[in-house]
Amino acid sequence: MTNIGLGINGFGRIGRLVMRAAMEGEGVNVVAVNDPFLDIEYAAYQFKHDSVHGIYPGSVEVDGDCLLIDGKSRVKFFSERNPSDIPWGSVGAEYVCESTGVFTSIDKASAHLQGGAKKVIISAPSGDAPMYVMGVNHKTYDGSASVVSNASCTTNCLAPLAKVIHENFGIEEGLMTTIHAATATQLVVDGPSKGGKDWRGGRSALSNMIPASTGAAKAVGVVLPELNGKLTGMAVRVPTADVSMVDLTVRTKKACSGKDIDAALKKAATDPDSELYGILGYTDLPVVSQDFVHDKRSSIVDATAGIHLSDNFHKVISWYDNEWGYSNRLVDLAKYMSTVDHA
Repeated sequence: MTNIGLGINGFGRIGRLVMRAAMEGEGVNVVAVNDPFLDIEYAAYQFKHDSVHGIYPGSVEVDGDCLLIDGKSRVKFFSERNPSDIPWGSVGAEYVCESTGVFTSIDKASAHLQGGAKKVIISAPSGDAPMYVMGVNHKTYDGSASVVSNASCTTNCLAPLAKVIHENFGIEEGLMTTIHAATATQLVVDGPSKGGKDWRGGRSALSNMIPASTGAAKAVGVVLPELNGKLTGMAVRVPTADVSMVDLTVRTKKACSGKDIDAALKKAATDPDSELYGILGYTDLPVVSQDFVHDKRSSIVDATAGIHLSDNFHKVISWYDNEWGYSNRLVDLAKYMSTVDHA
């Protein structure tokens, strides 16, 4: 397969890490970045220096209106506010990662198509675009949709767990809590929350554990329709920079032990023939969140942290680097879409 051209709209946390993930892997060339709120020198600095994932190991230079990465990869830099004005086609950006957090509907994200892009992948949940989670429902992509969603980082962690448990034991119902690292939507010190609706969200991210809403569990019902209406959840934002943890409590249809659940999850994670191989992980070590910084897997089951009340009532714990794992899945989705689109 020839390398596909990827454009990135919005050079924030996910945009920059999607570019890093593409650079580390094979099959995707980032050919352009658009961000009207950064000049190119600042964009180069932000890409090179990362407080969580470290300094980019290669070279990052500015060459006219391009970022020059590792002395060989030229990435055109645009500064357009309107997606329809970004000339993606002129640089061969067939796929666009829409990572501003603003253009999350089909109507808004479709503006990229006017500039020559063929497909748009939204790096957030969408109210109307089809959502795909690698290893869970990505094979249902048939090439007909021009705009798709990579769902959320939490859905990418939760859905593989739910898939394995449901296929093996059946899920009657479940509740999820994600203990989630702070993100850019939060404030360093107390102030008005962005949008003004979530009052708790305006409290200091440095000082508080903050209960918050999340649609991640309900979204599992979109990518796994047989679980629609059976899962819901919430988030608790905590004062860490990266790595989050899903706490999934389920009532199973089939009686099973904790060892049975662990065995099913371990097999899905470690069997090279599993659709979730390289996406789902498994550990029985006494781990903590920092152990998963820069882990590219979507979901890593913590076997010794799970608890089991009865043969039908179980709690499963799984870790995820909510930045790096998610960014790698978006790149993987672009590559998979390309195999379908060019079949």
